[in-house]
Amino acid sequence: MLIKAFALPLVVTFLIVQFILVMQFLWLYIDDLVGKGLEWWIIAELIFYASASFVPLALPLAILLASIMTLGTLSEHGELTAVKSSGISLLRFLRPLFALVFLICLLAFYFSDTVLPNSRLKFGSLLYDVQQKKPALAIKPGVFYKDIEGYSLMVRRRDADQQTVHDIIIYDRSSGGAYPRVTVARRGKFIHSQDQRFLTVRLEDGFTYTEQGASEAATTMNGESRILFRKQEIHLDLSQLKLRRSDESLFKDYYSMLNTRQLSKAIDSLQRDNQSRDSSLNDLILGQYHFGRKSAVETSEPLGIKPEATRPAVVEWSANDPDLIQEALRQIQTVKSYTDMKNREMRNRQELLARYIIEFHRKFSLSFACLLLFMVGAPLGAVIRKGGLGLPTVWAIGCFLVYHVISMSSEKLGRDGSLDPRWAMWVSSLFLLPLATWLLYRVNLDRKLTFKL
Repeated sequence: MLIKAFALPLVVTFLIVQFILVMQFLWLYIDDLVGKGLEWWIIAELIFYASASFVPLALPLAILLASIMTLGTLSEHGELTAVKSSGISLLRFLRPLFALVFLICLLAFYFSDTVLPNSRLKFGSLLYDVQQKKPALAIKPGVFYKDIEGYSLMVRRRDADQQTVHDIIIYDRSSGGAYPRVTVARRGKFIHSQDQRFLTVRLEDGFTYTEQGASEAATTMNGESRILFRKQEIHLDLSQLKLRRSDESLFKDYYSMLNTRQLSKAIDSLQRDNQSRDSSLNDLILGQYHFGRKSAVETSEPLGIKPEATRPAVVEWSANDPDLIQEALRQIQTVKSYTDMKNREMRNRQELLARYIIEFHRKFSLSFACLLLFMVGAPLGAVIRKGGLGLPTVWAIGCFLVYHVISMSSEKLGRDGSLDPRWAMWVSSLFLLPLATWLLYRVNLDRKLTFKL
């Protein structure tokens, strides 16, 4: 009975949250989807892959809301009171739900480690192709259409059949010459091929005007030619307007598209590479320049620990020698510029390494968040004694916002290097864990919750 009472709110709230997030996605990328003539299955495929990326947000919130609703309904109807009066504690009563939520945690980890990287890979590849796709053929009267490579065309008027057009101007630059070939016709008709790859423009009563360059005009009487015609056909290739699918292997090394095994291998490789680069930089600077504790005149003992044979020779110099001073300043400036460049490079590499580490721990924190938010929601539902989507929704959104804001803030600090990236994804969980433990302890002992300011 308890699992059945919990499963229905869980499924319903999960679908509602997923729907809201999908609508937000469509609103965000509406400009990339509209006006490009995309088939419905392309948009459906894009939404399907995008919805998988919303599970890490929707699943913990759905578990939190469902636990508050379930325990709130049981407490409101007096069923939880009957259970406690029979000598059964809250923790013992919640054992079936703890087992179910633990199973969901295992499935969530499998999803984030296996399904989510593949869906992100396909989503990123398809979204890139959609963004790169040119708009569909939509020729508006009085406006030049320039998305067909090598051609620009305009019509003054278009009939209701959308095929017959009047007063057509076509600029042909496909030959690559210095001057385009201009075709003007009084009337025409657009005819698409069956596979929509080619557009045939049938023109009537017009002329083709070609202006010749200086080298061509020298051998003729004038520098232009004009050809009149009664009927003429121009074939335009529209294959470039179709959606071209990229190779998914181009995106597979991105950190959010890797599983835990691949992330672990990438983190190890990046750490080794950073250590190697740092060591090479130190060897290069210490091997070419002499660093002393005092001035070069007073001592020749370097700060770097190097064999005596490899230490550079110390040159005795006078403070009044301007050439040596300028040379020393030039070398100092060279070292400073080089180290600044290497420091920027190392900061970028450290930030990239932090992203890989954060993504590795994110897969585990998602599973733990499901269990943690259930530990928060179950005692809250027993306390507020309200079911439905009213008050439980307010409490659930409030608790989840606290968790999500802390998670986003700590993740940003981890990427910037202000916080150890190994702890960045666990700060929000460590913040709520004492609260969840305290709530379970108080409600299990049937004690009132008192908050002292």
